[in-house]
Amino acid sequence: MRIDNVPIDLLIPNMLSASVKTLQIFFLTIILSIPLGFLVALARRSKYRIINIPVRIYQLIFRGTPLMLQLFFFMYGPYYIFGFTFGRDLACILAFAINYAAYFGEIFRGGIGSIPKGQYEAAKVLGYTKFQTFMRIVLPQVIKIVIPSTGNELMTLVKDTSLAQSIAVIELFRVATTAGSKYASTVPIVVAALFYLIMNTIVEISFKIIEKKFDYYKN
Repeated sequence: MRIDNVPIDLLIPNMLSASVKTLQIFFLTIILSIPLGFLVALARRSKYRIINIPVRIYQLIFRGTPLMLQLFFFMYGPYYIFGFTFGRDLACILAFAINYAAYFGEIFRGGIGSIPKGQYEAAKVLGYTKFQTFMRIVLPQVIKIVIPSTGNELMTLVKDTSLAQSIAVIELFRVATTAGSKYASTVPIVVAALFYLIMNTIVEISFKIIEKKFDYYKN
């Protein structure tokens, strides 16, 4: 089957195969950046300037510069600075994880800061330790608060995986652009757009389900 001279029966399997790399970038970024984001949020709330100032600078750099430039830095920077290089896949994951941790850190910091101080005081009266207070009282509420913003960031992440092609990682968008050039057609780009739309629809539905599960935590 051909559309605008593009063999769809060959294109779709190639794009499905490339989607595996896209999903790998997506899930590894989540696994690494969300825990790191919590650490960033806690560091930002530290009363010690020696901790929170470097973290603020880190967030400013990674939120204030393009992700594509960060991908180039992790791919080529270590060679010129330290004399070694990361593999393309590792450089890609490091750039994505550290970039998104900066954004998640700000989201989580806002969520933690929105919890009334009275809840901390009440937990102290009840004999909770700081760790117990955070894990049993604060964290469940923070998760509920940050679900919409986190879902929005993950939908952005799905689209941002296309930037991995800038350092020659073979993912969905690179396969689409290569096929588009080969067949002189925009059909592969349109098909790639449908792939991204499907993935983001799944993300949105998943977060709607998660949000409903936390409805019993009322602000």
